[in-house]
Amino acid sequence: MNTVKEGTLLWEPTHNRMQQSNIYAYMKWLKQHKELDFQDYHSLWKWSVDELEDFWASIWDYFDIQSNKPYQNVLTTHKMPGAKWFPEATINYTEHIFRNRNQKKPAIIHASENRKTAEITWEQLYQDTINLQHTLKKLGVKKGDRIVAYVANIYETIVAFLATASLGAIWSSASPDFGTQSVIDRFKQIEPKVMVTVDGYRYNGKDFDRSQIAEEIQSELPTLEATIAISYLDNNPDFSRLKNVIHWEEAMQPSPTANLTYEYVPFNDPLWVLFSSGTTGKPKPIVQSQGGILLEHLKALTFHADLSEDDRFFWFTTTGWMMWNFLVGGLLTGSTIILYDGSPGYPNKKMLWKFAEQTKMTIFGTSASFITGCMKDEITPKEDFNLQHLKNISSTGSPLPPEGFQWCYENVKKDLWIASASGGTDICTAFILGAPILPVYAGELQCRGLGAKIESFDDSGKPLIDEVGELVLTEPFPSMPIYFWNDQDGVRLHESYFDVYPGIWRHGDYLKITDRHTCVIYGRSDATINRGGIRIGTSEIYRAVDQISQVADSLIVDIPKNDGDSFVPLFVVMKEGYPLTDEIKQAIKKQIRTQCSPRHTPTEIYEVSDLPRTLNGKKLEIPVKKILMGKDVEEVVNKGSLANAKSLESFVSFAKKSTQI
Repeated sequence: MNTVKEGTLLWEPTHNRMQQSNIYAYMKWLKQHKELDFQDYHSLWKWSVDELEDFWASIWDYFDIQSNKPYQNVLTTHKMPGAKWFPEATINYTEHIFRNRNQKKPAIIHASENRKTAEITWEQLYQDTINLQHTLKKLGVKKGDRIVAYVANIYETIVAFLATASLGAIWSSASPDFGTQSVIDRFKQIEPKVMVTVDGYRYNGKDFDRSQIAEEIQSELPTLEATIAISYLDNNPDFSRLKNVIHWEEAMQPSPTANLTYEYVPFNDPLWVLFSSGTTGKPKPIVQSQGGILLEHLKALTFHADLSEDDRFFWFTTTGWMMWNFLVGGLLTGSTIILYDGSPGYPNKKMLWKFAEQTKMTIFGTSASFITGCMKDEITPKEDFNLQHLKNISSTGSPLPPEGFQWCYENVKKDLWIASASGGTDICTAFILGAPILPVYAGELQCRGLGAKIESFDDSGKPLIDEVGELVLTEPFPSMPIYFWNDQDGVRLHESYFDVYPGIWRHGDYLKITDRHTCVIYGRSDATINRGGIRIGTSEIYRAVDQISQVADSLIVDIPKNDGDSFVPLFVVMKEGYPLTDEIKQAIKKQIRTQCSPRHTPTEIYEVSDLPRTLNGKKLEIPVKKILMGKDVEEVVNKGSLANAKSLESFVSFAKKSTQI
């Protein structure tokens, strides 16, 4: 495959497709009801951020948000942190999931390595949520109580979350592939009343029993009053050692009531607690509001993902990644959401494409690494599967290189809308994402999200166009954290986002906004490569290295030296059967010189067997850098937050032996 140049036009929506989009319907509604006439996306975006309160009030009206108290103010102040949205309103997230649904249509399609594909109607989802709500009420769960879930990405988990939110209780989940201490470090901070757990899970064809770990977690949570146990790995698991255990089948006994009851809570009350990866300490407990998430997910999934009742929306995720929460939000649009629990590469790397055909998937959400992995393995889904229903591929987790875009068009489908997105756990959405009425350019994210005043700042806080700077948000945003749990004085929140540019959210990514209003993400700003004062994002290096077919993965860090220079090692994982030869090293350096610049060529290239990653699959650039600078592993990384902690050993060994650091 020939290398495609960043910014190459790859796809444009037809006039008919644009007119059928949800965002086009919203623009017509604004013209009819608000006398606002927008001719293109950028003019709409500019109004949405310049007239912030008018925009979010229009979202409230457009989606007919249900509140048992009318709001008086859209926003109390534009000061950050401290902005409060719709402070007088009282709402319930779950109510908006179930209103006006065709009860016989599928709400959820789910499958896993140990469960066959099955469909769940809206009617069944509603009834199951009633049943579990009744059980939670009997346990005394009420507004503000915390329910934690050590669970797989399965149907029961959705039911548990919806029942939790219906009562105004607060949800938090962790995937069963998380280590014991990692889960305890999360759940213990928020003092839960009820835990939901599975007995284990299957991944890559192997069974992992988690019943003993569930016991260990339970023993470290003194506030727990009950544990609801789901038989997932085994049909008849032994939960006898769990205290105050309720089997899922018992929890799902028919409720005497025929309807869900909804606890209306203030707009800014917590919906869930998400946790940061916790690579450098205890994970930060990020609290987001019922109302903020409701409005943002309705906006993002309706306008930017273009979801409707006819769509089947999939994202490959676990319950420990914010994309699970985002996927659940697809139910707000009336679309069918698709769950899969297991390995994306089992029994082979074509599995998810086969699943897309089987489920008639319309939106395929995945990680950039999955797409580049398919590209490296020369998979051609269009030859093996019928993907006639597929209209969109969305990716996140890391920047999707231009070649990843190109691979989709050449190997999946020509008429395809590719939407790369960038956001994060902090906001449980994307700041920069797609729009179905915009063209697709290789390597570029289509647009800044409506209502998100995203800019690129230089070091002095001046906005940049067509230059790389810090991604910042200069106006409040509804799904920002309302606080961190147990951060009463707000110090941790301030240090996380507001200590670089006072009153302005610094996200921690490098961003370029083009003169076409598209965006390019260059990786984490604290992991940048700085040679002779010229900075480059790590994603640019990885894109160049990805062109070497024998290399499976790579990680680069920049280590400053006392003489003002720096040592820049590149670590590569080779594909099976390929050693790292001098010829391959020269090919890698040539690619970096050609695609990036000669000054950003690595000092040396080293082979490692694995790269350390978080449980959500992100490379640990900063901890590796600190280890190589002589810091103890325990100082810089929480091993329980890693998917492969043993991979750190080679970097510790390297730090001890290297004479260049």
